[in-house]
Amino acid sequence: MDTVVRQVRRAGDFPFPHQAAFMLDNPIHRKFVNPTGVAQQLALRGDEWVLEIGPGPGIFSVPIAARLPRGHLDLFDVQPEMLDKVRRKLQRAGHRNAGFYSGDASGGLPFPDNTFDVAFLASVIGEVPDKEACIRSLGQVLKPGGRLIFHEIFLDPDRLGIKELRALTEPQGFAFASATGSRWRDIVEFTRTEDA
Repeated sequence: MDTVVRQVRRAGDFPFPHQAAFMLDNPIHRKFVNPTGVAQQLALRGDEWVLEIGPGPGIFSVPIAARLPRGHLDLFDVQPEMLDKVRRKLQRAGHRNAGFYSGDASGGLPFPDNTFDVAFLASVIGEVPDKEACIRSLGQVLKPGGRLIFHEIFLDPDRLGIKELRALTEPQGFAFASATGSRWRDIVEFTRTEDA
């Protein structure tokens, strides 16, 4: 799979081309990454404002939106075509509590300061050109005490490990909260400090 992903990436200018979304949005991949189980691990109360960076075709977006009956999900992706895919998927599932924004996560985020309770990135941060700028922007849009959660799978060629994530986020005003995982993935959580 790693070899296939690397070859597909060479075909486009984007981190993971929208033309190859079928590789992410298929029953085998969904079974492997278990989006419903991951969304459950986020332990959402249901009234949060959640930001998902790089949702791709939305394999995590639908189960996250389902856990926000009184909340809101904003999706931010560099590829408008990916946002179109996830928009259709959320509409088919009956979720109307989502916003869609396109841009480069290195160049700032189009949201007011202290907007979000949770930011979620699934196999994305390794593809962001300026990771530090992205984390600084997340520190601005997350509320004090807000949660920054990374989902990293071991087959991802751009995967960042726990040590690398800590080195990236802690200098930007985040405190390490927890790391859980399995042989195949890590879920690493940080909390935005008051003075970020």
